[in-house]
Amino acid sequence: MDDAPSTFPAALPALRTAAREAGFTMSCEERTGSLLAALAAARPGGRVLELGTGVGEGTAWLLSGMDGAARLVTVELDAAVQEVARERLGSDPRVTFVTEDGGRWLEDYAGEPFDLVFADTWPGKFTHLDRALELVAPGGTYLVDDLAPQPGWPEDHAASVERLLAELTARRDFRSVRLAWASGLLMAVRSARP
Repeated sequence: MDDAPSTFPAALPALRTAAREAGFTMSCEERTGSLLAALAAARPGGRVLELGTGVGEGTAWLLSGMDGAARLVTVELDAAVQEVARERLGSDPRVTFVTEDGGRWLEDYAGEPFDLVFADTWPGKFTHLDRALELVAPGGTYLVDDLAPQPGWPEDHAASVERLLAELTARRDFRSVRLAWASGLLMAVRSARP
């Protein structure tokens, strides 16, 4: 069975070209993107949070799965990188771009919880994990990627991944599954039970 996506967001080719031109190499892997689209589609009218916009490839996948009533907040520290996403996706009224440190945003956010949280950067994954998980609504999904060893990982990165996996799989308020697929994923669903 081929696990390559069969459909792609319309904006993806332009985003990939812009990423190459900007020298940005950390975009969302397309199999992860297709999972994001499916998870977003499973939440009609859902509230979605993306931590780490990058140039917007993950954002495009999320938007491609969302219905017209769903809303996406995407947070990125690097304004120049996020500008690529804003230029190509900013006309979509379902998305709100936030240019801020993800950790600071998580600390300051006081709104409603999210049905889907995609942590694609350090804050919400390797830092501020508890806060990110607090923002997942009952029955909601938390997804992290880039957990399989990659060339160029910093020396201590593997230890950070192991700590993250241990913390997430030990939690009783989430049901987790590790996926040795794409860039290495973990999906955790908040228990709807009190």
